[in-house]
Amino acid sequence: MRPAIFRTPLGLLLAAALCAAGTWTYANRVLVPYQKSDATARGRPRGNLSDLYPRWVGAKELLLHRRDPYTAEVSREIQTGYYGRPIDPSRAEDPRDEQGFAYPVYAVFWLAPTIGLPFPVVQRGFFWVILVLTLASTLIWIRVLHWALPVWAQTSLLILTLGSLSVMQGLKLQQMSLLVAGLVAIAIALLVADYPVAAGVLLAAATIKPQLVLLLLIWLAIWTITDLRHRYRLAVSFLATMLILIGASEWLLPHWIPRFWHALAEYRRYTGTVSVIGLLVPGSFARILELLTFAVFLVVCWRARRLAAGSGDFAFVLSLVLATTLLVVPTYGPYNQVFLIPALLVLVKERRTIWQSGKASRILFALATCAVLWPWISGTALAALSFVLLPASVERAWAVPLWTVNQIPVAVAPLMFIRYYQQYSQRAFTAPVRSGAS
Repeated sequence: MRPAIFRTPLGLLLAAALCAAGTWTYANRVLVPYQKSDATARGRPRGNLSDLYPRWVGAKELLLHRRDPYTAEVSREIQTGYYGRPIDPSRAEDPRDEQGFAYPVYAVFWLAPTIGLPFPVVQRGFFWVILVLTLASTLIWIRVLHWALPVWAQTSLLILTLGSLSVMQGLKLQQMSLLVAGLVAIAIALLVADYPVAAGVLLAAATIKPQLVLLLLIWLAIWTITDLRHRYRLAVSFLATMLILIGASEWLLPHWIPRFWHALAEYRRYTGTVSVIGLLVPGSFARILELLTFAVFLVVCWRARRLAAGSGDFAFVLSLVLATTLLVVPTYGPYNQVFLIPALLVLVKERRTIWQSGKASRILFALATCAVLWPWISGTALAALSFVLLPASVERAWAVPLWTVNQIPVAVAPLMFIRYYQQYSQRAFTAPVRSGAS
Protein backbone atom coordinates (compact mmCIF):
# COMPACT_ATOMS: atom_id res chain seq x y z
CA MET A 1 0.00 0.00 0.00
CA ARG A 2 1.29 3.46 -0.88
CA PRO A 3 2.05 5.86 2.00
CA ALA A 4 -0.72 8.41 2.47
CA ILE A 5 1.44 11.28 1.32
CA PHE A 6 1.81 9.75 -2.16
CA ARG A 7 -1.96 9.73 -2.56
CA THR A 8 -2.06 13.54 -2.29
CA PRO A 9 -1.28 16.14 -4.98
CA LEU A 10 1.71 17.43 -3.03
CA GLY A 11 3.01 13.91 -2.50
CA LEU A 12 2.78 13.06 -6.20
CA LEU A 13 4.52 16.31 -7.13
CA LEU A 14 7.30 15.56 -4.67
CA ALA A 15 7.63 11.98 -5.97
CA ALA A 16 7.83 13.24 -9.56
CA ALA A 17 10.44 15.84 -8.61
CA LEU A 18 12.46 13.18 -6.76
CA CYS A 19 12.42 10.88 -9.79
CA ALA A 20 13.46 13.68 -12.14
CA ALA A 21 16.22 14.89 -9.84
CA GLY A 22 17.41 11.32 -9.41
CA THR A 23 17.64 10.70 -13.16
CA TRP A 24 19.60 13.88 -13.89
CA THR A 25 21.87 13.42 -10.87
CA TYR A 26 22.55 9.83 -11.95
CA ALA A 27 23.48 11.08 -15.41
CA ASN A 28 25.77 13.85 -14.14
CA ARG A 29 27.42 11.98 -11.25
CA VAL A 30 27.45 8.36 -12.43
CA LEU A 31 26.82 7.83 -16.15
CA VAL A 32 28.88 10.68 -17.63
CA PRO A 33 31.83 10.23 -15.21
CA TYR A 34 31.89 6.51 -16.07
CA GLN A 35 31.90 7.27 -19.80
CA LYS A 36 34.75 9.76 -19.35
CA SER A 37 36.89 7.42 -17.24
CA ASP A 38 36.21 4.50 -19.58
CA ALA A 39 37.14 6.61 -22.61
CA THR A 40 40.36 7.71 -20.93
CA ALA A 41 41.30 4.16 -20.00
CA ARG A 42 40.68 2.87 -23.52
CA GLY A 43 42.08 5.86 -25.40
CA ARG A 44 38.67 6.52 -26.91
CA PRO A 45 38.19 10.11 -28.17
CA ARG A 46 35.54 12.43 -26.73
CA GLY A 47 34.58 15.75 -28.30
CA ASN A 48 31.31 17.65 -28.02
CA LEU A 49 29.29 14.39 -28.50
CA SER A 50 26.30 16.40 -29.70
CA ASP A 51 24.01 14.60 -32.15
CA LEU A 52 23.14 18.01 -33.56
CA TYR A 53 26.75 18.67 -34.57
CA PRO A 54 26.91 16.39 -37.67
CA ARG A 55 23.72 17.95 -39.01
CA TRP A 56 24.97 21.46 -38.28
CA VAL A 57 28.32 20.88 -39.97
CA GLY A 58 26.56 19.32 -42.97
CA ALA A 59 24.24 22.33 -43.25
CA LYS A 60 27.14 24.77 -42.88
CA GLU A 61 29.29 23.08 -45.51
CA LEU A 62 26.44 22.77 -48.00
CA LEU A 63 24.94 26.23 -47.60
CA LEU A 64 28.14 28.24 -47.18
CA HIS A 65 30.64 26.28 -49.24
CA ARG A 66 28.44 24.17 -51.54
CA ARG A 67 30.16 20.99 -50.37
CA ASP A 68 28.35 17.67 -50.51
CA PRO A 69 27.58 16.77 -46.85
CA TYR A 70 27.47 13.06 -47.70
CA THR A 71 31.17 12.85 -48.61
CA ALA A 72 33.85 11.15 -46.53
CA GLU A 73 35.75 14.43 -46.28
CA VAL A 74 32.87 16.17 -44.54
CA SER A 75 32.39 13.11 -42.31
CA ARG A 76 36.00 13.42 -41.14
CA GLU A 77 35.46 17.09 -40.33
CA ILE A 78 32.38 16.11 -38.36
CA GLN A 79 34.38 13.49 -36.44
CA THR A 80 36.98 16.12 -35.51
CA GLY A 81 34.37 18.11 -33.62
CA TYR A 82 32.15 15.26 -32.45
CA TYR A 83 34.91 12.96 -31.17
CA GLY A 84 37.80 15.41 -30.89
CA ARG A 85 39.67 13.81 -33.81
CA PRO A 86 38.88 11.66 -36.87
CA ILE A 87 38.28 8.07 -35.87
CA ASP A 88 40.78 5.41 -36.93
CA PRO A 89 39.23 2.12 -38.15
CA SER A 90 42.49 0.33 -37.37
CA ARG A 91 42.16 1.14 -33.66
CA ALA A 92 39.96 -1.43 -31.96
CA GLU A 93 38.87 0.96 -29.20
CA ASP A 94 37.81 3.79 -31.52
CA PRO A 95 34.05 4.30 -32.03
CA ARG A 96 32.44 2.49 -34.94
CA ASP A 97 29.87 5.22 -35.62
CA GLU A 98 31.34 7.40 -38.39
CA GLN A 99 28.81 10.19 -37.69
CA GLY A 100 28.04 10.74 -41.37
CA PHE A 101 25.32 13.12 -42.54
CA ALA A 102 22.55 10.51 -42.88
CA TYR A 103 19.62 12.93 -43.22
CA PRO A 104 17.66 14.23 -46.21
CA VAL A 105 19.22 17.37 -47.66
CA TYR A 106 16.20 19.46 -46.63
CA ALA A 107 17.18 18.96 -42.99
CA VAL A 108 19.67 21.79 -43.60
CA PHE A 109 16.80 24.27 -44.03
CA TRP A 110 15.95 23.86 -40.35
CA LEU A 111 19.52 24.72 -39.41
CA ALA A 112 20.12 27.47 -41.98
CA PRO A 113 19.58 30.36 -39.49
CA THR A 114 22.30 28.94 -37.21
CA ILE A 115 25.20 28.31 -39.57
CA GLY A 116 26.77 31.71 -38.90
CA LEU A 117 26.80 31.19 -35.13
CA PRO A 118 29.41 29.41 -32.98
CA PHE A 119 28.31 25.86 -32.34
CA PRO A 120 28.22 26.18 -28.51
CA VAL A 121 25.61 28.93 -28.94
CA VAL A 122 23.61 26.75 -31.34
CA GLN A 123 23.93 23.81 -28.96
CA ARG A 124 22.54 25.73 -25.99
CA GLY A 125 19.75 27.27 -28.03
CA PHE A 126 18.67 23.92 -29.49
CA PHE A 127 18.64 22.40 -26.01
CA TRP A 128 16.02 24.91 -24.89
CA VAL A 129 14.03 24.58 -28.11
CA ILE A 130 13.63 20.82 -27.77
CA LEU A 131 13.04 21.09 -24.01
CA VAL A 132 10.11 23.48 -24.57
CA LEU A 133 8.84 21.36 -27.48
CA THR A 134 8.90 18.21 -25.34
CA LEU A 135 6.95 19.89 -22.54
CA ALA A 136 4.48 21.36 -25.02
CA SER A 137 4.00 18.02 -26.79
CA THR A 138 3.16 16.31 -23.49
CA LEU A 139 0.47 18.90 -22.81
CA ILE A 140 -0.75 18.58 -26.39
CA TRP A 141 -1.14 14.81 -26.10
CA ILE A 142 -3.06 15.20 -22.83
CA ARG A 143 -5.45 17.50 -24.67
CA VAL A 144 -5.70 15.32 -27.79
CA LEU A 145 -6.52 12.32 -25.57
CA HIS A 146 -9.40 14.29 -23.99
CA TRP A 147 -7.95 13.75 -20.55
CA ALA A 148 -9.20 16.35 -18.07
CA LEU A 149 -6.44 16.63 -15.49
CA PRO A 150 -5.96 19.18 -12.70
CA VAL A 151 -2.96 21.48 -12.95
CA TRP A 152 -1.00 19.61 -10.28
CA ALA A 153 -1.40 16.32 -12.17
CA GLN A 154 -0.30 17.90 -15.45
CA THR A 155 2.68 19.43 -13.66
CA SER A 156 3.61 16.03 -12.24
CA LEU A 157 3.49 14.49 -15.72
CA LEU A 158 5.66 17.27 -17.12
CA ILE A 159 8.25 16.74 -14.38
CA LEU A 160 8.24 12.99 -14.99
CA THR A 161 8.62 13.58 -18.73
CA LEU A 162 11.72 15.73 -18.24
CA GLY A 163 13.01 13.23 -15.71
CA SER A 164 12.62 10.20 -17.95
CA LEU A 165 15.81 8.51 -19.11
CA SER A 166 14.85 8.85 -22.78
CA VAL A 167 14.13 12.59 -22.63
CA MET A 168 17.19 13.23 -20.47
CA GLN A 169 19.40 11.45 -23.01
CA GLY A 170 17.75 13.28 -25.92
CA LEU A 171 18.30 16.65 -24.26
CA LYS A 172 21.90 15.93 -23.34
CA LEU A 173 22.68 14.75 -26.88
CA GLN A 174 20.54 17.47 -28.56
CA GLN A 175 18.83 14.69 -30.50
CA MET A 176 16.70 15.61 -33.52
CA SER A 177 14.20 12.93 -32.49
CA LEU A 178 12.84 15.33 -29.86
CA LEU A 179 12.34 17.98 -32.54
CA VAL A 180 10.50 15.50 -34.77
CA ALA A 181 8.32 14.31 -31.86
CA GLY A 182 7.38 17.90 -31.09
CA LEU A 183 6.49 18.61 -34.74
CA VAL A 184 4.33 15.48 -34.87
CA ALA A 185 2.46 16.46 -31.70
CA ILE A 186 1.77 19.97 -33.01
CA ALA A 187 0.70 18.60 -36.40
CA ILE A 188 -1.79 16.22 -34.77
CA ALA A 189 -3.15 19.03 -32.58
CA LEU A 190 -3.68 21.13 -35.72
CA LEU A 191 -5.38 18.24 -37.50
CA VAL A 192 -7.70 17.65 -34.56
CA ALA A 193 -8.49 21.39 -34.44
CA ASP A 194 -9.44 21.31 -38.16
CA TYR A 195 -6.29 22.93 -39.58
CA PRO A 196 -5.28 20.13 -41.98
CA VAL A 197 -3.19 22.34 -44.28
CA ALA A 198 -0.88 23.44 -41.45
CA ALA A 199 -0.83 19.86 -40.17
CA GLY A 200 0.31 18.57 -43.56
CA VAL A 201 3.12 21.13 -43.73
CA LEU A 202 4.47 20.14 -40.30
CA LEU A 203 4.20 16.43 -41.06
CA ALA A 204 6.30 16.98 -44.17
CA ALA A 205 8.84 18.91 -42.11
CA ALA A 206 8.98 16.00 -39.65
CA THR A 207 10.24 13.65 -42.38
CA ILE A 208 13.80 14.79 -41.66
CA LYS A 209 13.82 11.50 -39.71
CA PRO A 210 11.62 9.48 -42.10
CA GLN A 211 11.88 6.20 -40.20
CA LEU A 212 10.15 7.74 -37.18
CA VAL A 213 7.12 9.02 -39.08
CA LEU A 214 6.71 6.31 -41.74
CA LEU A 215 4.01 4.29 -39.94
CA LEU A 216 2.20 7.47 -38.93
CA LEU A 217 2.15 8.61 -42.57
CA ILE A 218 0.88 5.20 -43.71
CA TRP A 219 -1.97 5.38 -41.18
CA LEU A 220 -2.88 8.95 -42.14
CA ALA A 221 -2.73 8.04 -45.84
CA ILE A 222 -5.22 5.20 -45.30
CA TRP A 223 -7.38 7.50 -43.17
CA THR A 224 -7.29 10.30 -45.78
CA ILE A 225 -7.97 8.17 -48.85
CA THR A 226 -11.02 6.64 -47.13
CA ASP A 227 -12.79 10.01 -47.23
CA LEU A 228 -10.75 11.97 -49.74
CA ARG A 229 -13.59 14.39 -50.45
CA HIS A 230 -13.37 15.83 -46.93
CA ARG A 231 -9.78 15.04 -46.02
CA TYR A 232 -7.93 15.94 -49.22
CA ARG A 233 -6.46 19.15 -47.76
CA LEU A 234 -4.15 17.17 -45.49
CA ALA A 235 -2.85 15.11 -48.40
CA VAL A 236 -2.47 18.09 -50.74
CA SER A 237 -0.59 20.22 -48.20
CA PHE A 238 1.70 17.33 -47.25
CA LEU A 239 2.50 16.37 -50.84
CA ALA A 240 2.95 19.98 -51.93
CA THR A 241 5.34 20.67 -49.06
CA MET A 242 7.29 17.49 -49.82
CA LEU A 243 7.60 18.51 -53.48
CA ILE A 244 8.90 21.93 -52.45
CA LEU A 245 11.40 20.42 -50.01
CA ILE A 246 12.62 17.80 -52.48
CA GLY A 247 12.76 20.32 -55.33
CA ALA A 248 14.68 22.88 -53.28
CA SER A 249 17.06 20.15 -52.15
CA GLU A 250 17.61 19.03 -55.75
CA TRP A 251 18.40 22.62 -56.76
CA LEU A 252 20.81 22.93 -53.86
CA LEU A 253 22.47 19.52 -54.36
CA PRO A 254 21.60 17.80 -57.65
CA HIS A 255 21.04 14.03 -57.49
CA TRP A 256 21.01 14.05 -53.69
CA ILE A 257 18.47 11.23 -53.26
CA PRO A 258 20.81 8.36 -54.31
CA ARG A 259 23.50 9.85 -52.05
CA PHE A 260 21.04 9.98 -49.17
CA TRP A 261 20.07 6.33 -49.63
CA HIS A 262 23.74 5.36 -49.79
CA ALA A 263 24.37 7.34 -46.58
CA LEU A 264 21.51 5.46 -44.90
CA ALA A 265 22.96 2.11 -45.99
CA GLU A 266 26.37 3.14 -44.69
CA TYR A 267 24.83 4.29 -41.41
CA ARG A 268 23.24 0.90 -40.88
CA ARG A 269 26.54 -0.77 -41.74
CA TYR A 270 28.77 1.10 -39.33
CA THR A 271 26.28 1.34 -36.48
CA GLY A 272 24.80 -2.14 -36.87
CA THR A 273 21.46 -0.72 -35.76
CA VAL A 274 18.38 -2.93 -35.69
CA SER A 275 14.83 -2.64 -34.43
CA VAL A 276 13.95 -3.26 -30.80
CA ILE A 277 12.49 -6.59 -31.90
CA GLY A 278 15.74 -7.40 -33.71
CA LEU A 279 17.71 -6.51 -30.61
CA LEU A 280 15.77 -8.89 -28.38
CA VAL A 281 14.87 -11.72 -30.79
CA PRO A 282 17.54 -13.64 -32.73
CA GLY A 283 17.94 -13.95 -36.48
CA SER A 284 15.06 -14.56 -38.86
CA PHE A 285 12.55 -14.78 -36.01
CA ALA A 286 12.93 -11.03 -35.56
CA ARG A 287 12.04 -10.37 -39.20
CA ILE A 288 8.98 -12.63 -38.91
CA LEU A 289 7.82 -10.79 -35.78
CA GLU A 290 8.40 -7.43 -37.46
CA LEU A 291 6.28 -8.49 -40.44
CA LEU A 292 3.54 -9.84 -38.18
CA THR A 293 3.55 -6.62 -36.17
CA PHE A 294 3.31 -4.59 -39.36
CA ALA A 295 0.44 -6.76 -40.62
CA VAL A 296 -1.52 -6.28 -37.38
CA PHE A 297 -0.78 -2.57 -37.60
CA LEU A 298 -2.30 -2.45 -41.11
CA VAL A 299 -5.42 -4.30 -39.91
CA VAL A 300 -5.89 -1.74 -37.13
CA CYS A 301 -5.40 1.14 -39.56
CA TRP A 302 -7.94 -0.29 -41.96
CA ARG A 303 -10.53 -0.86 -39.25
CA ALA A 304 -9.98 2.66 -37.89
CA ARG A 305 -10.03 4.43 -41.25
CA ARG A 306 -13.41 6.12 -40.69
CA LEU A 307 -12.65 7.72 -37.34
CA ALA A 308 -13.27 11.42 -36.85
CA ALA A 309 -10.07 13.39 -36.27
CA GLY A 310 -11.28 14.87 -33.01
CA SER A 311 -12.47 11.64 -31.43
CA GLY A 312 -10.89 9.82 -28.53
CA ASP A 313 -10.69 6.68 -30.68
CA PHE A 314 -8.62 8.55 -33.26
CA ALA A 315 -6.20 9.69 -30.54
CA PHE A 316 -5.95 6.13 -29.24
CA VAL A 317 -5.01 4.78 -32.67
CA LEU A 318 -2.42 7.52 -33.10
CA SER A 319 -0.86 6.51 -29.79
CA LEU A 320 -0.85 2.86 -30.87
CA VAL A 321 0.76 3.74 -34.22
CA LEU A 322 3.59 5.67 -32.57
CA ALA A 323 4.18 2.88 -30.06
CA THR A 324 4.31 0.33 -32.90
CA THR A 325 6.87 2.49 -34.69
CA LEU A 326 9.36 1.94 -31.89
CA LEU A 327 9.04 -1.81 -32.26
CA VAL A 328 9.79 -2.09 -35.97
CA VAL A 329 11.92 0.90 -37.06
CA PRO A 330 15.60 -0.06 -37.48
CA THR A 331 16.86 1.98 -34.53
CA TYR A 332 16.66 1.47 -30.79
CA GLY A 333 18.08 4.67 -29.29
CA PRO A 334 16.41 5.34 -25.92
CA TYR A 335 15.80 8.97 -26.94
CA ASN A 336 13.32 7.74 -29.58
CA GLN A 337 11.05 6.63 -26.76
CA VAL A 338 9.75 10.19 -26.56
CA PHE A 339 7.28 8.85 -29.15
CA LEU A 340 5.88 6.58 -26.44
CA ILE A 341 4.53 9.54 -24.47
CA PRO A 342 0.97 9.37 -25.88
CA ALA A 343 0.75 5.59 -25.40
CA LEU A 344 2.02 5.85 -21.82
CA LEU A 345 -0.54 8.58 -21.15
CA VAL A 346 -3.27 6.30 -22.50
CA LEU A 347 -2.18 3.45 -20.24
CA VAL A 348 -2.07 5.69 -17.17
CA LYS A 349 -5.45 7.18 -18.04
CA GLU A 350 -7.08 3.75 -18.49
CA ARG A 351 -5.06 1.89 -15.84
CA ARG A 352 -8.03 0.73 -13.78
CA THR A 353 -9.94 -0.58 -16.79
CA ILE A 354 -6.84 -2.33 -18.14
CA TRP A 355 -6.20 -4.01 -14.79
CA GLN A 356 -9.74 -5.40 -14.79
CA SER A 357 -9.64 -6.54 -18.43
CA GLY A 358 -8.09 -9.93 -17.99
CA LYS A 359 -4.95 -11.80 -17.00
CA ALA A 360 -2.96 -10.97 -20.14
CA SER A 361 -3.62 -7.26 -19.68
CA ARG A 362 -2.64 -7.37 -16.02
CA ILE A 363 0.62 -9.18 -16.76
CA LEU A 364 1.62 -6.81 -19.56
CA PHE A 365 0.55 -3.79 -17.55
CA ALA A 366 2.65 -4.96 -14.59
CA LEU A 367 5.63 -5.60 -16.86
CA ALA A 368 5.27 -2.20 -18.53
CA THR A 369 4.97 -0.49 -15.14
CA CYS A 370 8.08 -2.19 -13.81
CA ALA A 371 10.03 -1.43 -16.98
CA VAL A 372 9.07 2.26 -16.87
CA LEU A 373 9.65 2.70 -13.13
CA TRP A 374 12.95 0.83 -12.94
CA PRO A 375 15.18 3.59 -14.47
CA TRP A 376 13.71 6.15 -12.05
CA ILE A 377 14.08 3.93 -8.99
CA SER A 378 17.55 2.58 -9.75
CA GLY A 379 18.82 5.89 -11.11
CA THR A 380 17.68 7.72 -7.98
CA ALA A 381 19.29 5.07 -5.79
CA LEU A 382 22.60 5.37 -7.66
CA ALA A 383 22.37 9.16 -7.48
CA ALA A 384 22.01 8.98 -3.69
CA LEU A 385 24.85 6.47 -3.38
CA SER A 386 27.13 8.73 -5.41
CA PHE A 387 27.20 11.13 -2.43
CA VAL A 388 28.32 8.48 0.07
CA LEU A 389 30.40 5.94 -1.87
CA LEU A 390 33.59 6.27 -3.85
CA PRO A 391 32.94 7.23 -7.51
CA ALA A 392 34.59 4.06 -8.82
CA SER A 393 32.25 1.90 -6.73
CA VAL A 394 29.07 3.61 -7.96
CA GLU A 395 30.23 3.83 -11.58
CA ARG A 396 30.53 0.05 -11.76
CA ALA A 397 26.72 -0.03 -11.62
CA TRP A 398 26.27 2.61 -14.36
CA ALA A 399 24.25 0.28 -16.60
CA VAL A 400 21.69 -0.78 -14.00
CA PRO A 401 19.07 1.92 -14.84
CA LEU A 402 19.34 0.91 -18.52
CA TRP A 403 18.40 -2.71 -17.92
CA THR A 404 14.72 -2.25 -18.85
CA VAL A 405 14.98 0.53 -21.45
CA ASN A 406 14.64 -1.70 -24.51
CA GLN A 407 11.86 -3.70 -22.86
CA ILE A 408 9.59 -0.67 -22.48
CA PRO A 409 8.33 -0.59 -26.12
CA VAL A 410 8.04 -4.40 -26.06
CA ALA A 411 5.61 -4.18 -23.14
CA VAL A 412 3.77 -0.99 -24.15
CA ALA A 413 2.99 -1.71 -27.81
CA PRO A 414 1.47 -5.20 -27.29
CA LEU A 415 -0.55 -3.84 -24.38
CA MET A 416 -1.92 -1.12 -26.66
CA PHE A 417 -2.88 -3.76 -29.25
CA ILE A 418 -4.61 -5.85 -26.59
CA ARG A 419 -6.40 -2.79 -25.28
CA TYR A 420 -7.51 -1.93 -28.80
CA TYR A 421 -9.08 -5.33 -29.38
CA GLN A 422 -10.63 -5.48 -25.92
CA GLN A 423 -12.18 -2.05 -26.25
CA TYR A 424 -13.03 -1.89 -29.93
CA SER A 425 -13.38 -5.40 -31.35
CA GLN A 426 -17.07 -5.45 -30.46
CA ARG A 427 -17.82 -2.32 -32.47
CA ALA A 428 -16.65 -1.27 -35.90
CA PHE A 429 -15.12 2.12 -36.61
CA THR A 430 -17.69 3.11 -39.21
CA ALA A 431 -18.97 6.53 -38.23
CA PRO A 432 -17.40 9.12 -40.51
CA VAL A 433 -17.91 12.77 -39.69
CA ARG A 434 -18.73 14.97 -42.67
CA SER A 435 -17.26 18.21 -41.49
CA GLY A 436 -13.91 19.82 -40.78
CA ALA A 437 -10.73 17.83 -40.97
CA SER A 438 -12.57 14.55 -41.05
